[in-house]
Amino acid sequence: MHAGLPTHRIEMDCAALAHFMPMHLLLDADGRALSYGPTLARVLRQDAVPGARFDELFEVRSPGGAVTVQDVLSHGGNRFRLLPRNGVRAGLRGLGLRLGSDGAVLLNLSFGIDLIAAVRDLALTDADFAATDLAMELLYLAEANAAVTRELRGLNLRLEGARMAAEEEAMTDPLTGLRNRRAADLVLERMCAARAAFGLLHMDLDYFKTVNDTLGHAAGDFVLECVGRILREQLRTEDCAARIGGDEFVVIIAGRSDPKTLQAIAERIIARICQPMDFEGQPVRVSASIGMVRSADAAEPDATRLLATADRALYAAKHAGRGRAVLLVSRGE
Repeated sequence: MHAGLPTHRIEMDCAALAHFMPMHLLLDADGRALSYGPTLARVLRQDAVPGARFDELFEVRSPGGAVTVQDVLSHGGNRFRLLPRNGVRAGLRGLGLRLGSDGAVLLNLSFGIDLIAAVRDLALTDADFAATDLAMELLYLAEANAAVTRELRGLNLRLEGARMAAEEEAMTDPLTGLRNRRAADLVLERMCAARAAFGLLHMDLDYFKTVNDTLGHAAGDFVLECVGRILREQLRTEDCAARIGGDEFVVIIAGRSDPKTLQAIAERIIARICQPMDFEGQPVRVSASIGMVRSADAAEPDATRLLATADRALYAAKHAGRGRAVLLVSRGE
């Protein structure tokens, strides 16, 4: 008691004690349990029986070296940390007080930093704590913080998704769904820097202007969409097909530079494109000319020079009669 304050004896039965201190433990002079608060009983589960010894119920974490409740009160200055021996991973902290001349001991416990885990694992609610206990308010704050953290994480994921979608859109031709010139340039530069083996095809549609002039731009767009679908069907996922403008396309065949293989791929693409395309019940016909170059034919692979060589090969294909593929070998590039 504080000096100068009057001393009053207060009598309280176990029911009242449980109401005001739902985490209390009342022990006799020998350290045997006389009364458990209802919340502490939930922590101790089947071990919360009358007469259970303190040292059988708890492992003393602080003060060091203490085992019995009398050790705790003698060494800890009435403050202590305990861990239930029943496997519940909820550390407890509290205060203890000797009562009267009979040697009884009253302990009042709390969860401390293990509050959130204890509430989750033991399914505790506000009714399990004293009305004056701030435990649930702290829990609500923790839950609110977790909710905000989850929302921020979700927002970050959505922003990242939007960023990736924007980058994908910036690299995609909106009409055909193929890569665009920027994407093709990046792939070509990366493969040249890595000195990877690849074949480069530069393709132009023959008679495409006639389709636009006679049937309109809707028909022209339809043809371009069909060509985009054909290229996706004929190529592997590791290859890159791009529309680089108008009716011009670039195809990068990754890991394949054998002339016969490139010729076969190009001829297969040309054969598909030459087939009639049905536009609003009317057949539309175009063909394709392709110029090819191999990275292996360049002593120092360079994107700009390879594209220029493929462009010259394309014009050679057109001058040779269109609807064909020409491989241009230029070892001096």
